[in-house]
Amino acid sequence: MNSNRLQFFYGIGFTLLIAIVSFGIAQLPVFNYIGPLATAIALAFFYRQFFGYPHKLKNGIQFSAKILLRAAIILYGLKLNIDVVFNEGLPLIVKSSFVIMLAIIMSYILAKLFKADMTLSMLLGVGTGVCGAAAIAAVAPIIKAKDEDTAVSVGIIALLGTVFSVFYLLVRPYLPIEDVAYGIWSGLSLHELAHVALAAEPAGEEALSFALLAKLSRVFLLVPLCLFFIWYMRRKENRTGTSKVAFPYFLIGFVLMSLANSYVIGNYVEISDQVMELISQLTTLLLTMAMIALGLNISIKDVAGRALKPFALIFAISILLGMFVYVIK
Repeated sequence: MNSNRLQFFYGIGFTLLIAIVSFGIAQLPVFNYIGPLATAIALAFFYRQFFGYPHKLKNGIQFSAKILLRAAIILYGLKLNIDVVFNEGLPLIVKSSFVIMLAIIMSYILAKLFKADMTLSMLLGVGTGVCGAAAIAAVAPIIKAKDEDTAVSVGIIALLGTVFSVFYLLVRPYLPIEDVAYGIWSGLSLHELAHVALAAEPAGEEALSFALLAKLSRVFLLVPLCLFFIWYMRRKENRTGTSKVAFPYFLIGFVLMSLANSYVIGNYVEISDQVMELISQLTTLLLTMAMIALGLNISIKDVAGRALKPFALIFAISILLGMFVYVIK
């Protein structure tokens, strides 16, 4: 095996090694709230600042950043049960549509108003409105975001989602809200699926079920949102004459996995809960490896100045979104 091929596999192995370390650290107190994704990005970020980018391993790292990321998004489709959303969550889809539109429109307007970095702001708006890291990763290639911007956005969303989910837990006993309504509030306003589960689980099984259903209604809207961004970017290209946007074909895989989970698994093919849990863990592992690969691209000199305003704006937007959802829940 020649040295280039070895370095390719070493690059993939490098992201896998940091991912495994991240999963271990994420089991520790405090870090268990942050989760493996944010921990992984932080580790990759610090590695880059202290040791530089491992250029010899670039091809393998890029494979993790591109191919494994797309594989993770495809497998993420297995978390979405379209049939359940259609049968039980149609009113939630309407509310989710407002949540997503509000998050993105506010991100755009405030970024313009305060002259914040537009790419970071839009990625953060998408991550806040839809489903965190998976939504950011799906939209990033469409709007031609840099790898470092994708990683920074995912890190910010992971951090904010953790802060807000803990805040929800702390204020729940003092709010005049029933458990199911609290679950819906969590599912419609919190950033990641894990954050929704963290916030809603103490409210009971029924509250958690409605929280996850509300969250799935937002995940369901990821594909139409991506199609909207493709239309917008191609329309923009026609005016400016810039290079064309490639269709993100991994979204087809996401849809097929969603359909399989909704109508095939359990009806025509029996897959045990243990196997589905293993697939879910594999999805998280692949996504974590991809985030590490992206995180290695973060240069503090390039990002620090651009990330501050988008972070402040999305923090404010998350507060407004939480208040809005509390009213309409």
